[in-house]
Formats: sequence, structure tokens, C-alpha cells
Amino acid sequence: MALISSGRRTPDAGSTNTATGTVTPTQAKALGYVMAALRISLGWIFLWAFLDKLFGLGHETESKAAWINGGSPTSGFLAHATAGPFANLYQNIAGQAWADWLFMIGLAGIGTALIAGIAMRLAAATGAVLLILMWSAVLPPQNNPFMDDHLIYALVLVALALANAGHVLGLAQAWERIPLVQRYRALR
Repeated sequence: MALISSGRRTPDAGSTNTATGTVTPTQAKALGYVMAALRISLGWIFLWAFLDKLFGLGHETESKAAWINGGSPTSGFLAHATAGPFANLYQNIAGQAWADWLFMIGLAGIGTALIAGIAMRLAAATGAVLLILMWSAVLPPQNNPFMDDHLIYALVLVALALANAGHVLGLAQAWERIPLVQRYRALR
């Protein structure tokens, strides 16, 4: 079915009418899969950080420093790698139990929600806050006076939530039928 605009036929499937910004069904489907891949990939980044810090899988966290072995997931970075105007703030919370618990719950929850495609608004909001906090722990960034990957990831999270990225290769449709989720829109 061709779209009509100003008496002219829009381009065929697979192309975009730049005059109207019309996206074809083929492009929309492809974009849905790209957004799903971004969602799952970013979810894995969060979930892997959680697993590595919990079990000390040796990627960034040695086994002896694992949370299950008595290590602190926040003490290493916050105590020794922070810089800039907020360094003292972060150094003061390094290794505190409440900070460890919030950080680990955040990593696990955000990662799981993104991979499953559920609670995208909540995952995007909390993930963006966590990423901005991580960005602010080392100011200015090493390779740029302002921008770094934490801010890019935060923007990607917002885009994923706005695009309803949990609907493609995710459980969003089933999640959104839950009465509690229907009642509290922030859980969508």
C-alpha cells in the first residue's frame, strides 16, 4: 500500500520519504530488532558487572574480592579511582554496606529488566541515574572534556524506553498485562 503525500506516491518499501519522514514497515521492523539488540546488549553489560562483582569471575574482580567472599563491590573503584569535584563524596561512601547493596541491586535489576524487556521505564530511569553517578565519579573524563560512554549509555537507555524496545524479543507485552503494572505506569 503506497502512502500519498501532496499527490505524489511515497517511495517503495525499504526506503524513507525524506519530505514526510515516513518510515516503511520494513524499516520499522528492522529498527525494532536493532533496538532489541541494543537493549539485550546493554542489559548484559549491567548483568555481567553484577555477576563479576558477586562471584569474582576474574574479569574485573578477583575471586578473593568477590562480594560472596566478603569483598565490597564499591570499595575498590570509589576509594581509589575517583577524581574531580565529587571525589571526596564517593570516597566517603566507598565500601559502606548500604552503597554495596544499592549498587548490586541496581546492576542486577537493570540488567535483568533490559534483557527480559520488562519495566523499561524504571530500568531506563534507574540505569541513567546510575550511569550519570558513575560518570560524575571521575570528572573530567579521560579522553574528552565532557562526554564519555556513561552518558552515551544513559541516552541509549532513554531511547530504548521511548521506543518501547521491550516489545521486540522481550516480554513487555505479557508484563504490561499484569494488573500492578497497568496500575503503575512507571513499571512499564
